[in-house]
Amino acid sequence: MSEGTLHYGEQRIPYRVSYKGNSIIAIHVYSDGRVRVDAPVTAEPRQIKAAVLKRARWIHNHLQQIVGRVTHVLPREYVSGESHLYLGRRYVLKVVQYKSAEPLVKLLRGRIEVTVPRIDRDAVKSLLWAWYAARARDLFQRRLEHAASRMAWLRETPRWQLLTMRRQWGSCSPKGLLNLNPHLVKAPSACIDYVILHELCHLRFHNHSKQYYRLLSKHMPGWERVKARLDGMAEVLLSG
Repeated sequence: MSEGTLHYGEQRIPYRVSYKGNSIIAIHVYSDGRVRVDAPVTAEPRQIKAAVLKRARWIHNHLQQIVGRVTHVLPREYVSGESHLYLGRRYVLKVVQYKSAEPLVKLLRGRIEVTVPRIDRDAVKSLLWAWYAARARDLFQRRLEHAASRMAWLRETPRWQLLTMRRQWGSCSPKGLLNLNPHLVKAPSACIDYVILHELCHLRFHNHSKQYYRLLSKHMPGWERVKARLDGMAEVLLSG
């Protein structure tokens, strides 16, 4: 790892360089404002700097969009009337108190209804999160099986688990275990499929080489638009 600084107007933008087995220089702007450059191990500092300067405006614009999104992300209170996302749609939260009823979460027309014996923010949050996780396990398993069945080089659906991550939607371990962020279940179906395909392709190419991107494009033409949509929703989806 090495570090650098991009000067854009009066703005100083720090970035980190990670040397990998890539064949191209790839620049990433994350939802928390970090900028990372993935470069081939043979890349010279001047080549990396030139690549960053070439995309300076793109980096600056993405950082400005992040600032704008964060401004509109409000802390969750888990009270009736608050909106929550599920599969890309907004649902109104309704908290119902029934002292004799078992705690329950139901998805109804246009709303998510949480029944609790007493009104308690932490209890509502815990129930809602458990509901999201259960939905994620079921949906991700089905989408993984569907995607894996289309990849002739995969003999079976790979092992996977839910893993809450602050900055990533998914990851693939060197041993082939896929990790999927349960917050992803709040995103549109196309975004979920993109993340699953992204990680499945890493089972064949554990890098971001041209071969990897060709494979990803084969299974999801136009994935760049879907990724951009998901990146644009990151702050909202990961809140709470």
